[in-house]
Amino acid sequence: MAEPRAVAFIGLGVMGAPMAGHLARAGHKVTVFNRTATRARSWVETYGGQAKSTPREAASGAEIVFACVGNDADLRHVTLGDDGAFAGMGKGTIFVDHTTASAEVARELSAQAEKAGFGFLDAPVSGGQAGAEKGALTVMVGGKAEAFARAEPVIGHYGKAVTLMGPSGAGQLTKMVNQICIAGVLQGLSEGIAFAEKADLDVGKVLGVIGKGAAQSWQMENRGQTMHEGRFDFGFAVEWMRKDLAIVTDEARRNGARVPIAALVDQFYAAIQARGGNRWDTSSLVTLLKD
Repeated sequence: MAEPRAVAFIGLGVMGAPMAGHLARAGHKVTVFNRTATRARSWVETYGGQAKSTPREAASGAEIVFACVGNDADLRHVTLGDDGAFAGMGKGTIFVDHTTASAEVARELSAQAEKAGFGFLDAPVSGGQAGAEKGALTVMVGGKAEAFARAEPVIGHYGKAVTLMGPSGAGQLTKMVNQICIAGVLQGLSEGIAFAEKADLDVGKVLGVIGKGAAQSWQMENRGQTMHEGRFDFGFAVEWMRKDLAIVTDEARRNGARVPIAALVDQFYAAIQARGGNRWDTSSLVTLLKD
C-alpha cells in the first residue's frame, strides 16, 4: 500500500473521476482540475480535497500528477503553456498520463518532461467505466523504470494489473494492440450471434456452451447476452473506439503494420454513427447484421 502523498488529477470524466476517487479514499491528498469547473467542484464535495482553476495550479506541490483527457490535443492543452501542468511541476515529480493518445505525443511530452527534470509515464488503461469504478483497470505503461517504480503503488489503487511495457510510447502502442484485438473479437462475436439468431438457436444456450471452450472472451461473457437483447446504452462508446482506431491506423501507416480488420471495423462503426449510435456501446456492431 502506497503511503499518502500529495497528488493531482486532471480530467474528471467517466474514467478520471472514479480513478481520482480511489486515490482520495486511499488517503492521498488530491487536488483536481477539470475543464468544466462544476464537475471538479462536485468531485470535491464527494471526495474532499480541493479544485483548482488551471492545470498548473493543480500540479503545483504535487508529487505525482495524473491526467485522463480526450486526445492528443487535449493532452497538450493541459500540459503545455503558461497554465499547463508542466509549468507547475517541480524537479523529481512524475506525470502519469492515462489518456489513450498517440505514441508520438507520449514521446514528445516525455522529452519535454525530461528536460524540465521530472518523469513522464504514458499509461493508458483498459477496463472501461466499470473497471474504473471498481478499481480493476489494466494499466499498460511506457517510460523509465525508476519513475514507474515510484508511481506503481499509487496507480495500484485503481489498477488490478499495472505493467511497464518499455520506453516512452510503449504503453500507448500496447493499448493500440488492445483495441485492434477488441475490434476483431467484437466483429466475430456479432457475426456469431446474428448467425445463431438466423439459425433459430437458443442464443443464451449457445453462448453458455461456446463460452466454456476456445471461443470464450471477455466480450462474450460481458456483452454476448446484451448484444442478443439489443441493449447498448452502456459501456465504451462507439465515438471513443473510432478515436482509438484512428490512432491505430495512423501508427500502422508509420510502422508498416497491416490492420485490415481494424480498418474495416472502423468503417462499420462509422455506419453505426450514421444511425445515431455515437454513444452506443461498441458491441452495437451486431445491429448492422440484423437488418
